[in-house]
Amino acid sequence: MADMDIDTYSKAGEEEQGKGKTMVVILIGPPGSGKSTFCEEVMRFSTRPWVRICQDNIANGKAGTKAQCIKSATTALNDGKSVFIDRCNLDREQRAEFVKLGDPKVDMHAVVLDLPARLCISRSVKRTGHEGNLQGGRAAAVVNRMLQNKEFPKLSEGFTRITFCQNESDVEGAINTYSALGPLDTPPKGVFSQKKSDAKVQLGIMKFFKKSEPAESDNVGSVATSDPNSAFLKKNEEKDSCFKGPVSFSDNAATEINEHKDPMEGVNRDVSVSLDDAPTLAFPSISTSDFQFNHEKASAIIVEKVEEFLDRIGNARLVLVDLTHRSKILSLVKEKASKRNIDSNKFFTFVGDITRLYSQGGLRCNVIANAANWRLKPGGGGVNAAIFSAAGPALEVATKEQTNSLLPGNALVVSLPSNSPLFGQEGVTHVIHVLGPNMNPQRPNCLKNDYATGCKILRDAYTSLFEGFASIVRKLPQGSNDNLCSKQSEIQRRDETAPKNSEPKFRRDDDHESDRSKKYKESHVENKVSNSRAGRIHQSGESSDRTATKAWGSWAQALYHIAKQPDNHKEVVLEMSDDIVVLNDLYPKARKHLLVLTRFESLEQLADAHEEHLPLLRKMHNVGLRWTETLLQEDASLIFRLGYHSAPSMRQLHLHVISQDFNSKHLKNKKHWNSFTTAFFRDSVDVMEEVSSHRKVRLGDDEKLLSMELRCHRCRSAHPNIPRLKSHITSCNVPFPANLLQKGRLVSALNNAIINP
Repeated sequence: MADMDIDTYSKAGEEEQGKGKTMVVILIGPPGSGKSTFCEEVMRFSTRPWVRICQDNIANGKAGTKAQCIKSATTALNDGKSVFIDRCNLDREQRAEFVKLGDPKVDMHAVVLDLPARLCISRSVKRTGHEGNLQGGRAAAVVNRMLQNKEFPKLSEGFTRITFCQNESDVEGAINTYSALGPLDTPPKGVFSQKKSDAKVQLGIMKFFKKSEPAESDNVGSVATSDPNSAFLKKNEEKDSCFKGPVSFSDNAATEINEHKDPMEGVNRDVSVSLDDAPTLAFPSISTSDFQFNHEKASAIIVEKVEEFLDRIGNARLVLVDLTHRSKILSLVKEKASKRNIDSNKFFTFVGDITRLYSQGGLRCNVIANAANWRLKPGGGGVNAAIFSAAGPALEVATKEQTNSLLPGNALVVSLPSNSPLFGQEGVTHVIHVLGPNMNPQRPNCLKNDYATGCKILRDAYTSLFEGFASIVRKLPQGSNDNLCSKQSEIQRRDETAPKNSEPKFRRDDDHESDRSKKYKESHVENKVSNSRAGRIHQSGESSDRTATKAWGSWAQALYHIAKQPDNHKEVVLEMSDDIVVLNDLYPKARKHLLVLTRFESLEQLADAHEEHLPLLRKMHNVGLRWTETLLQEDASLIFRLGYHSAPSMRQLHLHVISQDFNSKHLKNKKHWNSFTTAFFRDSVDVMEEVSSHRKVRLGDDEKLLSMELRCHRCRSAHPNIPRLKSHITSCNVPFPANLLQKGRLVSALNNAIINP
C-alpha cells in the first residue's frame, strides 16, 4: 500500500494479538469489483475461521433479506468466527446495521474495492450464473446508479480499520494481509491507502460511456497493452468474466499474458509433467473453499483415498489442481503424500486453471472433476462456474439428461459432447461432478461442524469420484490419450462434413425391432451385445482385463434413467431405495422376469464391479431373493435363477431374476436364449464369490457364446430353431445340470435363502 506496509503490524496491533478478537469485514464496492473473489481468496489460505455472508444466497441458496444476513453474522460471531459481509454497502445507511455488530470483542473493518468503473461494468455485463442474477445489460444500469451515489466509509461510522483498494496491487496487498491473520492476530487500526483529496470522483458508467476523449478506448474494458498494470487488469477482467475461479494475484502476472509467448513458458507446476499417454484425472480439493471444510482433515482424506485407488487404475494419473502456489491444501497434501511415499509420477499437485491445463500448462487431462452444487447448475463462482463456462451449454444439457440433483458424497460421470470447447480445445472427454460435505451455514445442508459425518461424506465423495474415473479408465485402450486425441479429430472432421440436421444413428439388431412398443422405444432388456472390445489396462499384481468399450446408444439408456430418477417412472417401478430399483422387464423372456438395478453412478456393467461393491451385490441378491419369495407364494411350481449378463447391451448394472420356464412370446431368437442358458449368464452367487476372492469379476470373450447352437437348459439336447426348442422345453422334466443344483444357483419354494451381507 502507498501509505503503510500493511503486512507489518504496528506495536498496538502486536499488543492486541493475544486477545483473539473476531472481526467483521464489510466489503464495499459495486457489482463486478471482486468482493466475492476477495472473500474466497482469503478463506482459501487463512487459518482464521471465516464465514462469508451474502444476501444473494442467504436464504438456503436463494436471495434473502438484510435481517437474515445480520442474524447469520451474529450466529457466526457467537461461534467465534470472523465474518465477511459481501454486499455492495456503498452508502452509510446500508452499512449502519452491520456496523452495530461491532463491540469491544469484535473489530469492525471496511475494505473498499474502488476499482475502475470500466473494469466493474465489463465484468458485470459479461458474467453468467451470478448468485443474484445481476448480469448482462441490466448490470450496467445498476452499476451506474450505485457509482453515482456511493459514499466512502469513515472511522466515525464505527470502523476500527478501513482499507482502500484502487488497483489490483492494492487488492493483492489486502488479501495478503487478511490471509495472514491467524486466530489470535489483530491488524493495526486506522485508514490505509486513502484516496488523495484532489483525486477525481469516479464517473458513473453511463457518463463514462459518453466521454469521447482520444485517450479513452471506444470498447468497454479495453486497456493499453504497453502498460503492465493495464495488462494485469485486462488479464483479471477476462478471468472474472469467464468465471475461471478466484483470481490468482502474482508479481509476474502482467508478463504471463503476452500472447506471443510460448504457452509453456512460466508455467507454475509442482512437478515436471511429460505429455505421455496416461489417462489423467484432474480434480480440485472438494469442500475446502466455499464449503469451509477443515484443510487438515481434508488433506488427510485426499491422500488416504488417492493411496487406496492408485493400484486400481493401472498407469492412469491423479492430479490435484489449485490456482496458486499459496494454496494451503496443496501444501498439506504434498507433505502428507511425501510421508506416505506415494508415487509422484501417478499422483502430483499442479498449479493452474483446471479448464486450461493443456493449452496453458501443457498437462493433458482427459477427465476433470467439478466441485458441483447440489442442483448441478452453473454459477456460484469458483471451480463450478469455471467448468460450466469453459464447457459451454453442452455440459449443462448433458448433465440434465442424466439427473437434476446430486446428494453429498456422490459423483456423476458426464461424457462431454464433441461440440464442447473443453473437448475440442483441451482434450477433456468427461467431467465428473462431485458434491462434498458443507460446513458453511450460508449453504444448504450445513453439518454445523459435525466432522464425524463430514469426514465420512468427504471419503464417500472421493471414493465416488475415483470410482467414476476408474470406470472410464477400464473402458480405454492403452495409449488412451493419443487415441482420444485422434478420436476427437475424427469426430470433429465428421461433424464438419456431416449434412446439416443429420443426427447420429444407433443401429439395433433387426431381430428386436418387433419388440419395441410405441410408448417404450428404449427397451428395458438386453437385446444386443456390442461387438467392440477394448484393449487391456494392466494393473500391478493382477492379470489384465478385457472390458467392453461402450458407446451407449440412446435406446440403451433406459435403465440408467430409471435408476437415476425412479420417481419419474412409477408406472414400471416395483420397489426403490437409495441403492436399488426393482422393475419388471418390459420384454420378459419368461413368465416371471424382474430386474434389480443399482443406482450407483459408476456401475454400468458387470466389468465395473469391484471389491468395494460387494455389499451392494449382496443387497441386490437379497432383494432378488425376497421377490422370488413373493412370486413363489403366487405359484410354487416356479424355479428361479438370479444372475447378470457378462456383456450387457443396456447401461446400468442390473440383476436378472428370471423363472426357468422361458415361456414368453418375447423370447424369439438364439441370442435371447443363449444369453440366459450359457456361461454368458453369470450366476449372482458366483459373481459375489469371485468378487470376494479376486476383487473383481474375471470376464473373457463371452460374446461367441451367443451364437452357439440351441440346447435345452435341462437335458442339453440340441434343436434346430426356437419353435422346436420351445415345444421341447414345455415337456422336458429332466433334472437340471448338476452345477445349477449347487450353491443355491436355482431358487425354488424349497431352497430360498438369504445371503449375509
